[in-house]
Amino acid sequence: MFGDDGDKRLPAVARQVLQVLANQIEQIEAAIVDLARMTEAFPWDTAPRYLLRDRDKSYGAAFRHRVRAMGIAEVITAPRSPWQNPCAERLIGSIRRECLDQVIILKERHLRRVLSSYFQYHHNSRTHLSLKKACPRPRSVQLPSAGNIIAFPEVGGLHHRYECRAA
Repeated sequence: MFGDDGDKRLPAVARQVLQVLANQIEQIEAAIVDLARMTEAFPWDTAPRYLLRDRDKSYGAAFRHRVRAMGIAEVITAPRSPWQNPCAERLIGSIRRECLDQVIILKERHLRRVLSSYFQYHHNSRTHLSLKKACPRPRSVQLPSAGNIIAFPEVGGLHHRYECRAA
């Protein structure tokens, strides 16, 4: 590194090195948080046998090592092949189309709250063609003679659940 004795400013090379080190520290901190979340997601030896994932750079060496240590076998999809993981692609597409494209997310806490309410709607109220237009958590059939139809807003009013209620 070259510098002038009278110049106390960091040379451009030193500033670039410091910036690279700062970025690496941020990535390491994010990886530590991801590893902690991975361990919390599967407590008490409830981890799945397989992890089907793409080749995203966010899966670093520490993540892959932690997955192996938990006894999970990684199955990596081919590059640019979303059809190799259709269930995840369909779910992510549904979340995007039905929820996230309609809302401006402000912070991580807001995102968690919106996704939590969407998942409650998805499991309790949303009909699924693969379930013959039923919900994953079944509900009772309501006859039209039971009363007036009332709309209950869900996911912040993006979707509605309808029930018959006596007048």
